Amino acid sequence: MNIKINTDHNIQGNVALITKFSSTIKSALNRMSDHITSVQVHLSDENGNKSGKNDKRCMLEARLEGRQPIVVIDHAATLNQALDGAIDKLISMIESILGRQRDRRSRKTQHSAHELKFP
Repeated sequence: MNIKINTDHNIQGNVALITKFSSTIKSALNRMSDHITSVQVHLSDENGNKSGKNDKRCMLEARLEGRQPIVVIDHAATLNQALDGAIDKLISMIESILGRQRDRRSRKTQHSAHELKFP
């Protein structure tokens, strides 16, 4: 799973931030990593130098094998909180997609077995 972190001009994308956020994402998505080819992270401070409630934004774009990209966005008071919120949303979406995929395969298998038993 390839992870790329992008920041706007209000956030300093230093090595410490990139390392920490990459590690957090890898750890959170570890059990799904076989299905994910890449994750792009876009961090921004929507109010810049002005303070504001929930002005930190984290957008995650995940690419699953053979599927269109999935995009989630979360706003929070800090970048860490925004990342955590976006990760939670992404995990929920991926679990839903993979669950539907498993259900479809299961129904096809059951349907095929049913056809074999009852011509």
